[in-house]
Amino acid sequence: MTTAGDIMHRGAQWIPAHETLDRAAQLMRDLNVGALPISDENERLCGILTDRDIVVGCVAMGHDPARVTAGEMAQGTPRWIDASADVDDVLREMRDHQIRRLPVIENKRLVGMISEADLARNLTEDQIADFTHSVYAKAMTH
Repeated sequence: MTTAGDIMHRGAQWIPAHETLDRAAQLMRDLNVGALPISDENERLCGILTDRDIVVGCVAMGHDPARVTAGEMAQGTPRWIDASADVDDVLREMRDHQIRRLPVIENKRLVGMISEADLARNLTEDQIADFTHSVYAKAMTH
């Protein structure tokens, strides 16, 4: 059985909810990533911040990214998967919730992230085709 832990990108890092968006952008640059999980004061997942969130939700609205925090941008219920979960569960979670990045948690700690690129590197052509069709066909109808 292939698990979330087998296909994830290791070394994911949190951005604390109290950190500003300019710091988040610097961290994204340094890590060469487009999204960061947001942690609360107890290091629990409280959201995901994307580079697009910073641009569209802050900069384009005329706000100063040095004054807006990651926690202020956290919206909705964050989705995650346990490191021991089967890859079919990963696909279902990403497909059902229309998400492109999924934090991987083990023993209540962030251990990695799964992105569409990780799926492409680790799944069969049939699995990728099914996932792509279900996610993007659904997105086109909304």
